[in-house]
Amino acid sequence: MAPTDLPSKDPSHTPSPQPADDDTGGDKQLRVAGMMTGTALMFIGFLNVFLSISGGFEINAVPLLIYFGGVAVWANAVIENPTWRYSVMIGAIAIGLGFFHYGEVLFWHKQVVFWSTVVIVMYFMFREPKQPDR
Repeated sequence: MAPTDLPSKDPSHTPSPQPADDDTGGDKQLRVAGMMTGTALMFIGFLNVFLSISGGFEINAVPLLIYFGGVAVWANAVIENPTWRYSVMIGAIAIGLGFFHYGEVLFWHKQVVFWSTVVIVMYFMFREPKQPDR
């Protein structure tokens, strides 16, 4: 082994530290848990709305409270821009509380929830994933 192959003891030649991720390990786990919980709540609420449309029976406001609660939890975990995140959360909570105050769900309410969910799911299906910065 030649003397030039030995590691340098000079402190000016130390390797630079690797850039740390924005999210710590615990924060990533909470984001994933929030994403899973929000998606599950949206699915449960959407399933009730879908079955009531196809079966022709009436529902009360509880499935929509579950749905919009799931939207708020999902938005808190997924959306990175704070302005959009809190706008979506406030909008979802306001719509859920509006249904709770109104007390009943009409057929067109269920149609709007159904078709807007279909459009949003299609958007995320065909969206290109974000490339990591290198």
